[in-house]
Amino acid sequence: MLAIFGLGNPGKKYEYTRHNAGFCTIDYIADRHGIKINKIGYNALYGEGNINGEKVLLVKPQSFMNLSGKCVSGIMNFYKLENTDILVIYDDVSMPVGQLRVRTKGSAGGHNGIKDIILSINSDVFPRIKMGVGAPQHPEMDLADYVLGKFTEKDMKLMGQAAEKIEENIQLAIKRDYNALMSKLNVKIGEL
Repeated sequence: MLAIFGLGNPGKKYEYTRHNAGFCTIDYIADRHGIKINKIGYNALYGEGNINGEKVLLVKPQSFMNLSGKCVSGIMNFYKLENTDILVIYDDVSMPVGQLRVRTKGSAGGHNGIKDIILSINSDVFPRIKMGVGAPQHPEMDLADYVLGKFTEKDMKLMGQAAEKIEENIQLAIKRDYNALMSKLNVKIGEL
């Protein structure tokens, strides 16, 4: 089984904000594969289903971004999952809007949700997909305000293409073929 975690903040106030790129991608994958995200537990909204015959959990932690680790470690403990049995999808301000990058290990890079996961599972070795949301245009803009801001219409289209690209290649993650997934998703924005 693969547990796919899309990071974000719960509540209507945060819908379609840059920080909720992970939530939006989970919703897209769920919609494409007829998986209902209707279960509550482990500090999450989640759904169980199958993608190409393989069992998956699609998870949206509900403990707010900075406390995502409790949800991830709770699900890993209950389902007896290894680090290779999870995939985390989240926003990244260091990349242009819509750009994707797959990694199987590494630091949090300043992302508080990833930092909390690393602390909670006591490891930085786990697969993840970063979704570029761009950086603030003005250096004096507060980063928290930026990531909690909504996408422009143009950026929303690019993020939709990025979510589509992830979904089209999710089978590679299910097979744990992260080298192939990197070759498909680590692309420049113009190639989306």
